[in-house]
Amino acid sequence: MSKEKETHREVRCFDNPVQIEIRKDGEGNEKRTIAGYAAVFNQLSRTIGWFREKIEPGAFEGRLADDVVALYNHDFNKVLARTISETLKLEVDDTGLRYEFEAPNTTTGNDLVEMVRRGDIQHSSFSFSVLEENWEEDEDGAEIRTILKVKRLYDVSPVTFPAYLQTNVDVAKRSYEQWKESHKENKPEYDPDRALKDAHDQIRAKLNLK
Repeated sequence: MSKEKETHREVRCFDNPVQIEIRKDGEGNEKRTIAGYAAVFNQLSRTIGWFREKIEPGAFEGRLADDVVALYNHDFNKVLARTISETLKLEVDDTGLRYEFEAPNTTTGNDLVEMVRRGDIQHSSFSFSVLEENWEEDEDGAEIRTILKVKRLYDVSPVTFPAYLQTNVDVAKRSYEQWKESHKENKPEYDPDRALKDAHDQIRAKLNLK
C-alpha cells in the first residue's frame, strides 16, 4: 500500500441498498448485475467520532477515470470488477456515485450474489482521499465537514455493515484541528465584561431606557 493510502485513505458507508438483477442474455446465458450507490450527495452522515459529514455534488468530478476496483467488504484480496478492465461501470447522477458490475464466476462473486439475494449484504461503501473540504459549525455548535473535491477514488464495495465502523477518523481529525486553530485565530477574544455591558444595553434599548 502506498504512503498516500496509509496516511490519507478514508472509508465511508451509506445506508443505500445494493441491488441485484439476474437476467438472461440473447444466448440464454445468465447475467448477474450488482448495482448500488457508493456515495450520496447532500446527505448528512451519522456522527463520525465527533462530527457529521456530507458530500457536495461535483465532488467526484474527474475521478471516474481513476483505476477503481469493486471489492467485497474493502478486501483487496476479493476483487469483483475494475474500471481499467471495463468490468466496473461508474457514473454520477443527481443522487450520487453509482456503480454497476456483473458478478464474476468466482468464489467471491458467487458468494456475493447469494448474500445479496438472501438480504445478508444490503449496503455500499467507498474509499477515497480528499482534495478540498470545508468545516463549519451548525446552529447547535456541531461540527460539519463538507467534502468538496475527492482527490483519489480507490474502491467501491458492497459491505456487511452500513455504519461508519471502518472510518479513518485520524485523517479527518488532522484537518479539523487545522481548521479549528485557524478559526480560533480569526475569532475575537471573548470579553465577559463587554458581553455583560452589551446585554444590558440591549435590555435598556428594548425598555426604551436612556
